[in-house]
Amino acid sequence: MKNLLIQKYNVPGPRYTSYPTVPYWDETNFTYQNWVDTLKKTFTESNHSEGISLYIHLPFCESLCTFCGCNKRITKNHNVEHPYIDAVLKEWTLYCKILGEKPLIKEIHLGGGTPTFFSAKNLEDLINGLFSHANKAKDYEFSFEGHPNNTSREHLQKLYDLGFRRVSFGVQDYSEKVQKAIHRIQPFHNVAKVTFWAREIGYTSIGHDIIFGLPFQELDDVIDTIEKTKSLQPDRLAFYSYAHVPWIKGNGQRGFRDEDVPKDEEKRKLYEVGKLLLYENDYLEIGMDHFALKTDSLYKSFENGKLHRNFMGYSSSKTQLMIGLGVSSIGDSWYSFAQNVKNLEDYYQILEWDKLPFLRGHLLTEEDLVIRKHILNLMCQFETSWKEKSNYFDEIPDVLVQLKEMENDGLIIIQNDGILVTEAGKPFVRNICMAFDLRLKRKAPETQLFSMTI
Repeated sequence: MKNLLIQKYNVPGPRYTSYPTVPYWDETNFTYQNWVDTLKKTFTESNHSEGISLYIHLPFCESLCTFCGCNKRITKNHNVEHPYIDAVLKEWTLYCKILGEKPLIKEIHLGGGTPTFFSAKNLEDLINGLFSHANKAKDYEFSFEGHPNNTSREHLQKLYDLGFRRVSFGVQDYSEKVQKAIHRIQPFHNVAKVTFWAREIGYTSIGHDIIFGLPFQELDDVIDTIEKTKSLQPDRLAFYSYAHVPWIKGNGQRGFRDEDVPKDEEKRKLYEVGKLLLYENDYLEIGMDHFALKTDSLYKSFENGKLHRNFMGYSSSKTQLMIGLGVSSIGDSWYSFAQNVKNLEDYYQILEWDKLPFLRGHLLTEEDLVIRKHILNLMCQFETSWKEKSNYFDEIPDVLVQLKEMENDGLIIIQNDGILVTEAGKPFVRNICMAFDLRLKRKAPETQLFSMTI
């Protein structure tokens, strides 16, 4: 039965870090003023009550990992650090001028690229530069992504001193064969070292990222990786599917052949066995592809119904306003999205003109806002409801017709005024969300835009 469900539902689909998804943004009707107006609106509504979030994209990496779909610039020249931090701080200054008063920062996430490409001192200059124009919320949460090969104890100590309490390390897989294929040679010793350092320094949430479906990856590789992970006991885990999208990412994902990548039932087995091992080691499923110990803040947010999802991934707290700084970053004012230019030279040039360096955006309609709520509910709580009149939309009957087959397959329970995702349905939550995705249904893509859902 499980094999048949995999064959049936393994289709291209979004990961839903936003709704609408980026390919369905209405860029033609979006203006610079739209973004500024919605920024001010949300800032006025939420700054004093909950604060704002900052996502800062640090794009530099010393080498190319072929599994990676992120925006990056490969270089070993560390002279690029200062100009980039200066540019990010200039962008932040432009935002602060628009907002008109000092923001209250609740969340900061440093992503990449490789944030620990930057020296500890330069990261300190970045964070201090941000707070020269802002205040820190009482219940702040700061996090960063660390590369186990180049995260130093100095990095960890300096960022801890600046208020960071959460760090995630990209593990992917411990198999030498897999590491060679994805160009990420990373011994277990390196991961153990940084994990022990972080715990010793006092980080309260240490995460590891593991990927299933990588080239040449076999079941024994996943088992070995999780067994090694168990010995380090990170507080949370991302255990997610490799997104094989070489038609989008170009040569970066052509370091191996398509037939070297596990598919369908073979790939699903990697997930099922890995998930079972995580359960056996007290990791509980939180949203899509995420697991945590009961002591971690992500699990507590899930239990309390406060888990949130945005362009930074899952978060244990919600802010309506998230500003993206740095090349390719995406901001979310709740009423609109804006993405920065992806080319580094363009980013620098536009900032020289004293303008926000965004490439494109989308102004959410009333319908978008309702659909977004349902998709967030499904991704964060595995259920949604239209009991409140404001959450109802005219196409609900059509959505339920589409979902009926999923109910017959045991993936969801359709209730009088909502749906509940079953345990069997959790791996198919992207497919369930697609039933609510009106923009996707109204204009099916002519070419493959998304990775496979399974």
